[in-house]
Amino acid sequence: MSVRSAAEHEEHFRQVYAVTFEPLPAYALRRVKQPADAADSVAADLPASRDRKGVLAYIDLLLRSATMRPDTGNLTSRLAAAGSAVLLGLAGAAIAAGPASAADRHPTPGAAGLGDRLYPLLGNGGYDVQNYDLSIFYPKKDPAQQVRGDVTITAVATQSLSRFDLDFGGDGVGKVTVNGRPAAFSRSGDELVITPRWPLANHRRFTVTVSGFTATPIAPNASSPAGFVKTPDGTVMAGQPDQSHQLFPSNDHPRDMATYTIRMTAPVGWTATANGQPIRTTQHNGYVTSTYREFNPMASELIQLAVGDFVTYNRAPVNGIPIRDVVPRRLADKLLPEAADERNEVAWMESKVGRYPFERYGSLVIDGNLGFALETQSLSLYDTGFFSLPTVIINPILTHELAHQWFGDSVAPWVWSDVWQNEGHATWYEVLYAYETGTLPQYAGVSTLDEYYKRAYANGDKWRTRYGPVAHPLRSDSIWDVFNPNVYDGGALVLFALRQKIGVSNFERLERAWVAKYRGESASTQDFIALASRVSGQDLRSFLNDWLYGAKTPPMPGHPDWTTTAVASSSVAPALHR
Repeated sequence: MSVRSAAEHEEHFRQVYAVTFEPLPAYALRRVKQPADAADSVAADLPASRDRKGVLAYIDLLLRSATMRPDTGNLTSRLAAAGSAVLLGLAGAAIAAGPASAADRHPTPGAAGLGDRLYPLLGNGGYDVQNYDLSIFYPKKDPAQQVRGDVTITAVATQSLSRFDLDFGGDGVGKVTVNGRPAAFSRSGDELVITPRWPLANHRRFTVTVSGFTATPIAPNASSPAGFVKTPDGTVMAGQPDQSHQLFPSNDHPRDMATYTIRMTAPVGWTATANGQPIRTTQHNGYVTSTYREFNPMASELIQLAVGDFVTYNRAPVNGIPIRDVVPRRLADKLLPEAADERNEVAWMESKVGRYPFERYGSLVIDGNLGFALETQSLSLYDTGFFSLPTVIINPILTHELAHQWFGDSVAPWVWSDVWQNEGHATWYEVLYAYETGTLPQYAGVSTLDEYYKRAYANGDKWRTRYGPVAHPLRSDSIWDVFNPNVYDGGALVLFALRQKIGVSNFERLERAWVAKYRGESASTQDFIALASRVSGQDLRSFLNDWLYGAKTPPMPGHPDWTTTAVASSSVAPALHR
């Protein structure tokens, strides 16, 4: 397929989207990320794309123009107000709006949640966050201490706002300003309700600063997420799915990804590590301030701030990707050797799905009982319980969290019912890594992928009865209602069935296409189904809807003899149709 010239593309955008574009400044282009393998498909994608997709493609066009150097480095695009008439990104691209609607002229409150079926009050309506500038102060070397902080959020209104909410469950709030002017605020549960002095116009960029907020960490708890976690050595974040706002005010839903600047100020002798790229370290009056920049869009649930008596160990880069691990200083000699295989895992994952999507990677290990590992962006979190296991068990788990950097982090779920996209894919690569490195028998007690997924298939109806269909968990009373076996092994089983249906070659092309097309975005199950149909050349809507939303496990392609464990008919959950 040929690729249009820059002039032809710009004219096409004007005709299709009825918009005009201002040039992207040079400084912005240095911070915009190229979607891998996107150029050849831009022209074909445009007519069916949403406005935000069009703008992403236009940015991609600019990046690929002859004036761009090939070594521009890691760059980030961030679009505002998806689907609205005005889109304004951090990259500096502005799109002109049409006439104001009645809703624009009459400000109304933003919704207190994004309407996620499983977490109705998580996230907030009426705006799209572009960037967080977050500062946290740790007064002394005490992991249990209360910390205080400031955050400035840059956002774009998606409606005319009389007031809006942030998610915040911390201890207290000092003051709030909107566009530099004092704003009234109140708290209702985990909602911080903000009323600006003047209404905020639809499509317009604004800033909100929450100053002097406070939060206190809690001990890790294997039965429920803790969010802001204390350990014997310091504090870390374990925010998935709905706990990052226990530390700082945010729009705490993966649908609203943003870039981050993170500053941590702690006493000399403590270290501080966060997501993304280290920018600077300064020292003053017995305190050290460490500044990190996450140039790539990130969901708030993936934020990481590891502050305490930790040591950072740098391993040799993998294909230019820096690798660093963070562990308690007193346990470094014991823990660091256990993560030695992660360099091999990074190279292996890149061979499967393409270039690693972030600035660096590594593992963070804490002394505590989290009860889970967590894919905080660019620095996966584990507890010492995992690192006490044999390496034949540890290495596939490390690969699981690494796979999340593509599946769940770079491509985030649109709603939490889509979490199978995260966990199913991560489980797929976890098992595949064990198989291809010859450790599947020790890891899972079976020798082949067919044996592994035949066993999972047998449990399919039981899982669907107890937890609901793969892409529709029944409830969220407990974190384990959502993060259940049917989104892990059940999700991987869907991928196995899909590979059986479309063939290995098409499946591998789909995996690469998924993480390239939706890089830096949130995407839905229906987006996955549509892309699978397109890549395979087959209409997979009925097939995948049955696998993802059916009350019963469908027949496995190529294995008509596979059976499920019988479940009492009165226990079967109703089928869901999309």
